[in-house]
Amino acid sequence: MDLNDSTEQAEFRAGLRAWLRERLPEPAPDGAPGDPAALRDWTKQVHAAGYAGLTWPVAYGGRGLSPVHQGIFAEECALAGAPDQLNVIGLNMVGPTLIRYGTPAQQERHLAAILAGEHVFCQGFSEPEAGSDLAAVRTAARRVPGGFVVDGEKLWSSYAPLADHCLLLARTGPDGPRHRGLTCFLLDMRAPGVTVRPLRQLNGAAEFGQILLAGVRVGDDCVVGEVDAGWAVAMTTLAHERGTFGITLNARLSVQFDRLLATVRATGHADDPLVRDEVAQLHVEVQALRWTGYRALTGLQRTGEPGPESAVLKLHWSHVHQRVCDLAVRLLGERAALDGADAYWAGYWQGQLLRSRGNTIEGGTSEILRGLIAERVAGLPRWR
Repeated sequence: MDLNDSTEQAEFRAGLRAWLRERLPEPAPDGAPGDPAALRDWTKQVHAAGYAGLTWPVAYGGRGLSPVHQGIFAEECALAGAPDQLNVIGLNMVGPTLIRYGTPAQQERHLAAILAGEHVFCQGFSEPEAGSDLAAVRTAARRVPGGFVVDGEKLWSSYAPLADHCLLLARTGPDGPRHRGLTCFLLDMRAPGVTVRPLRQLNGAAEFGQILLAGVRVGDDCVVGEVDAGWAVAMTTLAHERGTFGITLNARLSVQFDRLLATVRATGHADDPLVRDEVAQLHVEVQALRWTGYRALTGLQRTGEPGPESAVLKLHWSHVHQRVCDLAVRLLGERAALDGADAYWAGYWQGQLLRSRGNTIEGGTSEILRGLIAERVAGLPRWR
């Protein structure tokens, strides 16, 4: 595991830092995701500067750089307090999936538009009865002349209220093993029969959505990969989701931990032995996540495919982040709910704590991730 940037990587990092200092919009003081219009503008700025699709092949509009460059971009943006790109799902998940499985027509229609932030994607995988268990998907796509008619429901779809298109997983073959008979589709979110309901979270934001599908027509030209072979397509999408995402999560967690240290000092708890013990334990876990992230990035660079460390990173990060936020709120007491100009309370930590409750659900629930780790890391037999 080489922790040093090459000369070229160091130049890339320095140029990125300079650009971020010049162009970065002010982060929301309460940790909110930001105004959609501002996020769209930020996405377009990233594209114009050449930082969108860093690892995409040059033939598809990318720069053909290594996963390390994507990791550097994710880390530096997190450390600088940059917002998410509005089309993060399109860039990091749908785009690479279309490069591998999409038809030339699908690639021509969507890839350049994804890079430019013109086609914003969400992902229609999780469902109320299935959760993160994609083999249990019940949304049904019934074959009709020229395509399919889709009925069902998707839940916890990030950016669904703002998306133009959705990468949708539906069941086209009801018989046989559960992971067979699934097909991936490109769904127009404005097609007749599609209803999107924003899901209001505990912190007041509504970045997730419920997607209701009632008799929605999708053409044969919207099938990604082969009919009834959507499991492999979905696994490719999820692998890219967890590729360099761990680097982003770890960098953001490091920023949060530094803010926690400032909050400990500001609230007069720096000499409290119990608080110091809890902070020390969190520091150890934050550092463990950091090095695990670098190890995962090294494996991605070597093999081209994310390893099982990505599931470990996401699982452990979600719980550590919740504990960091919980400690800050406990230290602040009633001040955590105050509105004001002080970034160390001013409602910031309360908003972060409420938002963190979703960490153990989004991107694969903790229960599903534990199953993946048990099977693919520990070598335990399948539990069902």
